[in-house]
Amino acid sequence: MSQAPLVDSTLFAEVKQLIQTAKQRAVVAVNVELTLLYWQVGKRIADEVLGGERAEYGKQVMASLAQQLTLDYGKGWSKRNLAQMVRFSEVFPDFQIVQALSAQLSWSHFTCLVTIADPLKQEFYLTMALQERWSTRTLAERIDKQLFERTAISNKVKSDGVCNPRPASL
Repeated sequence: MSQAPLVDSTLFAEVKQLIQTAKQRAVVAVNVELTLLYWQVGKRIADEVLGGERAEYGKQVMASLAQQLTLDYGKGWSKRNLAQMVRFSEVFPDFQIVQALSAQLSWSHFTCLVTIADPLKQEFYLTMALQERWSTRTLAERIDKQLFERTAISNKVKSDGVCNPRPASL
């Protein structure tokens, strides 16, 4: 019984790197497609079911849709998740912008961002996540620790030259 010849360690390392790179590209491609799917599902529900005077009817349809999708496709299609998809399509109404952003941000990033009600604050965290290449965990931590508010206070101090946490009227 003969042994297989030893593989050159450089060849092994290069092939291993090719495999890892391809796997990472596949993960990114799947994330992009899922994010775009979730936007489209949210937009479709918002346009066809929840609009206008049919809101109560829409809630019932959404619950039924969630139940049917969960039966066919498993978890991930709950009423709560469908509501997140709707919110996503409302907060980011331009498909082309979503398409561009989804190449750099994951669905989890978007779920963090859509919870922020203030558009200026949301834009701040979106920009920072893109520029600093924050993970979802880092984004959530920065939101929880109120980086936006702390940055705004810091900028106010820099522009005034004085730290005055109390309004002038007090």
